[in-house]
Amino acid sequence: VQGPGENAGAVDIGDGFCAVFKMESHNHPSYIEPYQGAATGVGGILRDVFTMGARPVASLNSLRFGRPDHPKTPHLLKGVVAGIGGYGNCIGVPTVGGEVQFDPSYDGNILVNAFTVGIAKTDDLFFGVAEGVGNPIIYVGAKTGRDGIHGATMASAEFGEETDSKLPTVQVGDPFMEKLLLEACLEIFATDCLSGVQDMGAAGLTSSSVEMADRAGNGIELDLDAIPRRTKALSPYEMLLSESQERMLMVAKEGREQEVFDICAKWDLDASIVGRVTDTGRFVCKATPDYDPFDGTGSPNPVVVVDLPVDLLTNAAPKYDRPQKSRPEQATIITMAGDAPEDLGAELLRLIGSPNIGSRSWIWRQYDHIVRDGTVIRPGEGDAAVIRVFCEDESGTREKYLAVSSDCNGRHVELDPFCGAAMAVAECTRNIVCVGGKPLGLTDCLNFGNPEVPEQMWRFAQAVDGLAAACSALGAPVVSGNVSLYNETDGNAILPTPTVAVVGQLEDPEHRLGLGFVREGDVIAHLGRPSRGVLGGSEWLVQRAGSVTGASVGIDLEAEAALQHAVLEIARAKLLDSAHDISDGGFAVCVAEACIAHGHGARVSLPSAEDAPAHALLFSEEPSRIVVSLPPGNVGEVGNICARYGVPFEKIGIVTGDTLAIDDVCKVPVEELAERHSKALDDIVS
Repeated sequence: VQGPGENAGAVDIGDGFCAVFKMESHNHPSYIEPYQGAATGVGGILRDVFTMGARPVASLNSLRFGRPDHPKTPHLLKGVVAGIGGYGNCIGVPTVGGEVQFDPSYDGNILVNAFTVGIAKTDDLFFGVAEGVGNPIIYVGAKTGRDGIHGATMASAEFGEETDSKLPTVQVGDPFMEKLLLEACLEIFATDCLSGVQDMGAAGLTSSSVEMADRAGNGIELDLDAIPRRTKALSPYEMLLSESQERMLMVAKEGREQEVFDICAKWDLDASIVGRVTDTGRFVCKATPDYDPFDGTGSPNPVVVVDLPVDLLTNAAPKYDRPQKSRPEQATIITMAGDAPEDLGAELLRLIGSPNIGSRSWIWRQYDHIVRDGTVIRPGEGDAAVIRVFCEDESGTREKYLAVSSDCNGRHVELDPFCGAAMAVAECTRNIVCVGGKPLGLTDCLNFGNPEVPEQMWRFAQAVDGLAAACSALGAPVVSGNVSLYNETDGNAILPTPTVAVVGQLEDPEHRLGLGFVREGDVIAHLGRPSRGVLGGSEWLVQRAGSVTGASVGIDLEAEAALQHAVLEIARAKLLDSAHDISDGGFAVCVAEACIAHGHGARVSLPSAEDAPAHALLFSEEPSRIVVSLPPGNVGEVGNICARYGVPFEKIGIVTGDTLAIDDVCKVPVEELAERHSKALDDIVS
């Protein structure tokens, strides 16, 4: 319905409605001031969605922090989570899921990626265009202050020793103001009195007005004296670059300005005509020298302070062909010092209780994930969240069910940027399929280091190619996204982290699947090619080696597509009781999580594989594998569907008892697994 280039992308969900969604980063501000940085990241992505005319229905977040024992990590984790919860909870949009990982590469540069999806009528989408020469430009929302000035340029620079001095560049959010702005905007949109609308995000008034003019091929003239302000002695420069939050620019149809003013008055919002659309193709700003409305003296007598071609600010920016340099291949490592661990049960307990694998309930408890009463699969219950949305038009109200998930493992991207990025897409779409949904579209947030460094530019280019290949193979179009570069501190770059979020749709809520084993006596089966025992990039190997090492696990996108098609058909046939993909922590962690979910034990065998050590088969994170549980009577039909798609299907065990037993190599009580799992973040946040 709408691809990249607008405030957000959109995909069709049937009956004249679409899902509107996007993911963006607020990395640098969240490191400097975690609460406000994260809160305003949520506010910004919400505005991107409702600016399109969509009502937001759910949010996700993807977070990265430094090593758990770093002295700053507790402060940053607590502040970011509180900021996300504080803003999202106030505005009444459920935060239904997300992901968090810890790695030393993020010690000096955390990542906060925020995602929101909304629902709109396909024919009623709004766009950021300044159409209609002579039409008035109306400023709506919060008053302008000095917060966030140079926020955009700060986000495009590396961190160094002067990080604390950047605090004034962090925006300050007001979720109640955002709620008023949201409701006012949707009411204004319904009157059809606008020809365009744009939120004021990075670079504030300058970027929003110039982008609108460029898309329409027009010019804009602004009267800065008319800008509502909350701070004395604001210069034109400060007004143009302020990133004060909760502000919008609307282009009203001439003669219908009063409709905007009346609705804004109802919601107690400032609204002021601050300019006009012109046919000059130029960005012109006027202001009265030294004029300050707070003084109560003097009168406006504006002069031109900016007069530039719009094209110069949009399309004439330099285009770079940065040099690239690949890094040497790393050696394959399957075991450390050639010795397999003696106690694999202890290894599983250590993994299941580690910060990168264990429960995120401490985070979820701070988010309102059930507001609006539409969350069907809640955080921790499935591989993706599932929400019920109501689509209303003249013919009545229809229920639709959306699945949302976000994913990326920067360690696998570091080992092989192409395969690692493709794996992020594959895991995210696989998560949607595992809850019974069909992937509809994708948004991404590409977090990388300094592109002026050839090795970093190579990682970026390879990852983009990997994303493109996976999206093509798996039928998931990229409809929106964001790029965050210069994520480095003192020359030390983060792991390349091309985060993706996918929106899918369930045909019927009865198709939904959780990740946990639900019925004693169910058959447990493994779908997909068995592991080869490649441990590169795995959590187990990183913990043993102390660094990201080993050979890339690789990915076969044709096999991945076949697996997803098969599982979706099986889910729609209601033949399964659960489905959980094998990813972080490998096969052993996948089965352990399925046991923990409802307290059931399991007796399973390792899927047939090449001759590899047991610990490598247990903890390899090779993709394109799913563990399912199903009634014994459905085994034949599930096997037939898998055979039709060429997907390996193997019965590996049964749901039984209160202990997880994997062959004769690993046996752990589920209660002990659950206890370790639940305390994974305790040492960081306590």
